Amino acid sequence: MEISIDTIDTTALTKAKLSEMLFEQLGLNMREARDFVDAFYEEISKGLVSGHEVKIAGFGNFEVHNKSARPGRNPRTGKEVTIPPRRVVTLKASGQLKTQVNKA
Repeated sequence: MEISIDTIDTTALTKAKLSEMLFEQLGLNMREARDFVDAFYEEISKGLVSGHEVKIAGFGNFEVHNKSARPGRNPRTGKEVTIPPRRVVTLKASGQLKTQVNKA
Protein backbone atom coordinates (compact mmCIF):
# COMPACT_ATOMS: atom_id res chain seq x y z
CA MET A 1 0.00 0.00 0.00
CA GLU A 2 1.44 3.34 -1.02
CA ILE A 3 0.08 6.82 -0.57
CA SER A 4 0.85 9.27 -3.34
CA ILE A 5 1.79 12.81 -2.35
CA ASP A 6 1.73 14.09 -5.93
CA THR A 7 -1.58 15.81 -5.21
CA ILE A 8 -0.13 18.12 -2.55
CA ASP A 9 -0.83 21.70 -3.59
CA THR A 10 1.09 23.35 -0.77
CA THR A 11 4.68 23.41 0.43
CA ALA A 12 3.74 22.14 3.91
CA LEU A 13 2.54 18.62 4.61
CA THR A 14 0.19 19.26 7.52
CA LYS A 15 -1.75 16.87 9.74
CA ALA A 16 -4.94 18.00 8.01
CA LYS A 17 -3.44 17.30 4.57
CA LEU A 18 -2.25 13.85 5.71
CA SER A 19 -5.76 13.08 6.99
CA GLU A 20 -7.26 14.22 3.69
CA MET A 21 -4.85 12.00 1.74
CA LEU A 22 -5.76 8.97 3.87
CA PHE A 23 -9.43 9.75 3.28
CA GLU A 24 -9.06 10.10 -0.49
CA GLN A 25 -6.53 7.36 -1.21
CA LEU A 26 -7.30 4.65 1.34
CA GLY A 27 -11.01 5.13 1.76
CA LEU A 28 -10.94 5.83 5.50
CA ASN A 29 -13.66 8.16 6.70
CA MET A 30 -12.43 11.60 7.77
CA ARG A 31 -12.79 10.92 11.50
CA GLU A 32 -10.77 7.68 11.23
CA ALA A 33 -8.11 9.37 9.11
CA ARG A 34 -7.80 12.29 11.56
CA ASP A 35 -7.67 9.91 14.54
CA PHE A 36 -5.00 7.81 12.81
CA VAL A 37 -2.76 10.81 12.11
CA ASP A 38 -3.28 12.19 15.63
CA ALA A 39 -2.41 8.80 17.18
CA PHE A 40 0.73 8.56 15.02
CA TYR A 41 1.96 11.99 16.12
CA GLU A 42 1.02 11.25 19.74
CA GLU A 43 3.12 8.06 19.79
CA ILE A 44 6.13 9.90 18.35
CA SER A 45 5.71 12.68 20.92
CA LYS A 46 5.38 10.25 23.85
CA GLY A 47 8.54 8.45 22.83
CA LEU A 48 10.53 11.67 22.52
CA VAL A 49 9.20 13.17 25.77
CA SER A 50 10.25 10.03 27.63
CA GLY A 51 13.76 10.40 26.17
CA HIS A 52 13.65 7.52 23.69
CA GLU A 53 14.88 7.58 20.12
CA VAL A 54 12.07 7.19 17.57
CA LYS A 55 13.00 5.28 14.42
CA ILE A 56 10.86 5.33 11.29
CA ALA A 57 12.18 2.85 8.74
CA GLY A 58 13.09 4.47 5.44
CA PHE A 59 12.69 7.96 6.89
CA GLY A 60 15.07 8.49 9.79
CA ASN A 61 15.65 8.69 13.52
CA PHE A 62 14.28 11.39 15.81
CA GLU A 63 16.52 11.97 18.83
CA VAL A 64 16.36 14.22 21.87
CA HIS A 65 19.56 16.10 22.73
CA ASN A 66 20.28 18.14 25.84
CA LYS A 67 21.81 21.55 25.16
CA SER A 68 23.78 23.21 27.93
CA ALA A 69 23.26 26.77 29.07
CA ARG A 70 25.28 29.18 26.99
CA PRO A 71 25.95 32.88 26.67
CA GLY A 72 23.92 34.79 24.13
CA ARG A 73 23.05 38.32 23.16
CA ASN A 74 19.72 40.10 22.85
CA PRO A 75 19.75 41.25 19.20
CA ARG A 76 17.58 44.28 19.94
CA THR A 77 19.54 45.71 22.88
CA GLY A 78 22.92 44.04 22.49
CA LYS A 79 22.78 43.05 26.17
CA GLU A 80 24.40 39.74 27.07
CA VAL A 81 22.04 37.09 28.44
CA THR A 82 22.34 33.44 29.44
CA ILE A 83 20.35 31.07 27.27
CA PRO A 84 18.98 28.39 29.62
CA PRO A 85 19.60 24.68 29.08
CA ARG A 86 16.98 22.92 26.98
CA ARG A 87 16.10 19.74 25.16
CA VAL A 88 15.90 19.76 21.37
CA VAL A 89 14.67 17.20 18.84
CA THR A 90 16.82 16.39 15.83
CA LEU A 91 16.16 14.21 12.80
CA LYS A 92 18.91 12.11 11.32
CA ALA A 93 17.65 11.20 7.85
CA SER A 94 18.02 7.61 6.69
CA GLY A 95 20.23 6.73 3.74
CA GLN A 96 17.12 5.80 1.77
CA LEU A 97 15.55 9.24 2.36
CA LYS A 98 18.79 11.01 1.46
CA THR A 99 18.99 9.02 -1.79
CA GLN A 100 15.40 9.91 -2.72
CA VAL A 101 15.94 13.60 -1.96
CA ASN A 102 19.14 13.73 -4.01
CA LYS A 103 17.45 12.08 -7.02
CA ALA A 104 14.91 14.90 -7.27
